[in-house]
Amino acid sequence: MTATADAPAKRPTPLRHRNFRRLVTGTASSSLGNAITPVALAFAVLDLGGTATQLGLVEAVFAACQVLTTLAGGVLGDRVSRKVMMEGTAAISAVVIGSLAATVILGVATIPSIAVMGGLAGIVAALNQPSAMAMTKVVVPEEDLGAAISLRSLLQTTAATVGYALGGVLVAAVGPGWAISIDAVTFAIAAIAYSGMRVPHDREPRKASMLADLGEGFREVMRHSWLWFLILQALLYHLFWSGAHSVLGPIVVGEGIGRASWGFALAALMAGFFVGGLFCLRFRPRRLLSVGVVFLAMTGLFPISMAVSDTLWPILLGAFLHGFGLQVFDVFWQIAIQQEIPEDKLSRVYSFDIVGSFVARPVGLALVGPVAVAVGFDTWLLVVAAVISGSALLSMSFAGVRRLERAPEQGLV
Repeated sequence: MTATADAPAKRPTPLRHRNFRRLVTGTASSSLGNAITPVALAFAVLDLGGTATQLGLVEAVFAACQVLTTLAGGVLGDRVSRKVMMEGTAAISAVVIGSLAATVILGVATIPSIAVMGGLAGIVAALNQPSAMAMTKVVVPEEDLGAAISLRSLLQTTAATVGYALGGVLVAAVGPGWAISIDAVTFAIAAIAYSGMRVPHDREPRKASMLADLGEGFREVMRHSWLWFLILQALLYHLFWSGAHSVLGPIVVGEGIGRASWGFALAALMAGFFVGGLFCLRFRPRRLLSVGVVFLAMTGLFPISMAVSDTLWPILLGAFLHGFGLQVFDVFWQIAIQQEIPEDKLSRVYSFDIVGSFVARPVGLALVGPVAVAVGFDTWLLVVAAVISGSALLSMSFAGVRRLERAPEQGLV
């Protein structure tokens, strides 16, 4: 039977592009391992007798090293081959994470050594991320960009969902060290996948200095009011949520209900990302960001559930809705950036996005322990919920956010 004239044409999948398949294989593989490691690393510190403040400081070292290196990663991503950056940093990450796992397995790890090796991992990740985020636009044609961003995000969050659930189980079954070692293997797989991409050395030699390139990227960010405004909103989000997620969560849920429970909560969070990704494959609103920030306001439900519930199911629901709302916003955010920013400036713009969003994360991680102890864990979780949901809804008042629209070729509902 032939299709009728009024039947909708089936949109071809971006997976028909070989380079895109290689890209998502690498990013999904590393997402699987990176979801296991935070669960395992938190309990590795706690097993060494670490306090909430010490765990926050370990997380803060990683975050600070990542933030301080990201701008260099953005400049390099617009100057040299992004493919080389991605495969090289993935290979180095495999070595660094593997070494960290070995120290934990052999029982020679200390809290300072975990912090130092975590910092090294943060530096390498920072050099990778701007290139990896900008690569989607290189490996698919313009008409497939929106679908490719949604599908890549969906595949990564699917892998991370499995990783978070597996992380809690592995820590309980074989210990944190062996769980972390899986992350090293996934980075090795990612390096192999990236090496198989066949893309041109897309960066022409540049005569300008790295500092001048950085200035050009900053001016591009400031040229778009919606971009710098939502980067500031993300700064506030991570300042408050980072500590609640990385420090209070393992203690309130992991120690209060059970270690495997925190892994399940993170799996529910990532399941929300997964369903949000599926949702975005069909839901294509014209006003990308104004719709996105409404969904972003759902993120406050996770800290609320941790504060008010001493059973697992409400926490799983709050985690799921947090992930769903954040994923919908993130897909629309990625489409807006890749739609509006010239390709030759993408890595630098992404580096300013990452730095601006995460620059306050080390502060939040370092302070959450003493602040939460002073005011009470549950009280602080409610404060976090009010800030992250309230700031998202406040973004609706900004004209640049309300007015940005999806390009016609990306499809509309």
